[in-house]
Amino acid sequence: MLKEPVTKVAAIESPSNHSVIEKFDFDDAIRMVQRGETLERATNALLAVMTQAERLSLLDGDELFWKGLRGILFDRYNREAFVMGAVPRLKISGIRFTDGPRGIVMQSSTCFPVSMARGASWDVTLEQCIGDAIGLEGRAQGANCFAGICINLPRHPAWGRIQETYGEDPILLGEFGLALHRGVRQHLMTCVKHFALNSMENARFNVDVQIDDAALHEVYLPHFRQLVEGGVSSVMSSYNSVRGEFAGQNHELLNDILRKEWGFGGFVLSDFIFGLRDAVKSIKNGLDIEAPFQQQRALCVPEALERGDLAWSDIDRCCTRILRVQLEHAVRTGRTTPDSSVVFCDQHRQLAREAAARGMVLLKNDAVSDLPLLPLNPAKLYTLAIVGRLSNRANTGDRGSSAVFAPKVVTFYEGLKAALPDTKIMLQDTDNVEEAQKVAAMADAILCVVGYDATDEGEYVVPSFADQKELLDLLPPTMNREDAEVRATIEGQKNTGFGSGATDGDALVPGAGGDRKSLRLRDRDVDIIRAVTAVSSRVIVSVVTAGAVIMDDWIDRVPALLMAWYSGGEGGHALADILLGKVDASGRMPFSTPRREEHLPYFDRNASKIAYDRWFGQRLLDKLGVAAQFPLGYGLSYTKFAMEGVTIDASPLDWGMDRFTVKTRVVNTGPRPGRHVIQVYGTPQSPVRFPEHRIGSESIGTSQSEVLDKTIEVQEQE
Repeated sequence: MLKEPVTKVAAIESPSNHSVIEKFDFDDAIRMVQRGETLERATNALLAVMTQAERLSLLDGDELFWKGLRGILFDRYNREAFVMGAVPRLKISGIRFTDGPRGIVMQSSTCFPVSMARGASWDVTLEQCIGDAIGLEGRAQGANCFAGICINLPRHPAWGRIQETYGEDPILLGEFGLALHRGVRQHLMTCVKHFALNSMENARFNVDVQIDDAALHEVYLPHFRQLVEGGVSSVMSSYNSVRGEFAGQNHELLNDILRKEWGFGGFVLSDFIFGLRDAVKSIKNGLDIEAPFQQQRALCVPEALERGDLAWSDIDRCCTRILRVQLEHAVRTGRTTPDSSVVFCDQHRQLAREAAARGMVLLKNDAVSDLPLLPLNPAKLYTLAIVGRLSNRANTGDRGSSAVFAPKVVTFYEGLKAALPDTKIMLQDTDNVEEAQKVAAMADAILCVVGYDATDEGEYVVPSFADQKELLDLLPPTMNREDAEVRATIEGQKNTGFGSGATDGDALVPGAGGDRKSLRLRDRDVDIIRAVTAVSSRVIVSVVTAGAVIMDDWIDRVPALLMAWYSGGEGGHALADILLGKVDASGRMPFSTPRREEHLPYFDRNASKIAYDRWFGQRLLDKLGVAAQFPLGYGLSYTKFAMEGVTIDASPLDWGMDRFTVKTRVVNTGPRPGRHVIQVYGTPQSPVRFPEHRIGSESIGTSQSEVLDKTIEVQEQE
């Protein structure tokens, strides 16, 4: 053991060939910090005893490219942690990466509702609890870094990956992302993604986003800054180009904004495989790790060092950031591993159920026979028809990098069957219009499940190499027959291998998902809605989706309408809780739903260049002067609330201040316990036109006639 760390380190800090190996390792560096030394000194001490080869190994993944890609494509994505920069000789475990955000992607974990469903709860305390559960399960399964904090702003609801983010407003994104980070970081390093302006799927590998400084800093970056200031461990760059340079090697984004302006001290890693185009430029411009395998850097960086295109100081700058974060995490959380029994435990499943129910949004609840159709009364419900192709399907979201493989997923049919043991339930999930109408005519009430699945929207896993041949140049050469087989598969020359894992089926399907082609329901879904409403007035439509759905062609026929989302492993139980009134309908829309497609920003899923501004969602509807089908924040309840004595603390409202306090008393005046989301909107007073609604909120639970005082902080971000 190194007894005098400061003196010893001073003698070996020079970035030479490091042929002299000191007896000093990661555990010794931890003890330095525990004795009162700074993280910087401990990091430098550890870096100083690393060989050049070990330093280079920190800058990309540990597994050979084609071997690693074979594991993803022929078995399953992220079954085990992706390891980047492990140095066993020095007890450096490296970055042990697990994806998200529905839960831990590794192995078999609790599947929570998608982030958009959780955003609809408007409850950051609940989100922090989910983060704690996710972090605990990840640590128990061998991960140390969770890359599931996705806070990209969904500029257009067709974005295929909209389910991984929380809503259309920067404040929602920032507050929920920060809550997830606070929960996860008790157990794992955290990674926020994708930096920046990533809100298209099919074009994500080559689209160039043009944007002015005002919109960039007012709309698309403040929530990322909030996570940086909240102490996030790492940032994942995005695939797309921003103002003419790819984000994974964009000096303005990674150095000027992220590090110099915001003071970020963590590490930056690339999005997988196609996240950078120039290995040397990426290092100079601020990207620390090429993820997840040995790829471009393994080929190019040693030669660049020999030519003098890179200096060892460039390498050490990246290494320092990577090591420092690992040390900070180890000192803060320790190195113990929870028992595996925490994974998919009863407590986490109950939390998933609560989150799913709290996020479901009741959009319509018209009276039928003088009473609102919902909640259903089990004592008077003798027959229930459940129709629609998704009604008995384990449909938890897309099948890309965010797919979570829970040991059990409760479908909507299973949840209602368990909750209604004395009710005859007739299931018709064959997608047959005539059969759906037949069972509807025999039932006291009908649940019609419509919407989407992973073939309609989700991550666009593998690009079309026919259209983007330049991406093939980013792949290393094949070395043997097995490598050539994998390359032939991704080029579309060979159709076997994908999804052939023994238990995981279609874990990763090229060409599936992507940006939605339409914001309307399938014609067959609309036909089924029309058929069942033609024979019954007691129809509840439950929509499975992640983003806005245009409903003008069928909504007037439906008395009750519920946004059920991709509701996770306990979604069936949660839906039953809402429909039967065991849980109040308290979700609120985290985005606006327009009446028509022309009320949305321009969107071309195959664009090579696109311009972003501040006008989208509710902001654009307000600017156009058109009413939303359902505005941002909309949602019904089974009870009624009143707000009394609203006051605003005006003392901070001087120029330059960005916060003020609103106080009110909330009274539950209805017949049953409930939960209410208080929302406060403000209009900036400025000669320049700004969006009319800026948002602040607080989610509170109230029993019948209970009165609560809450203080709400409302943020103005210019």
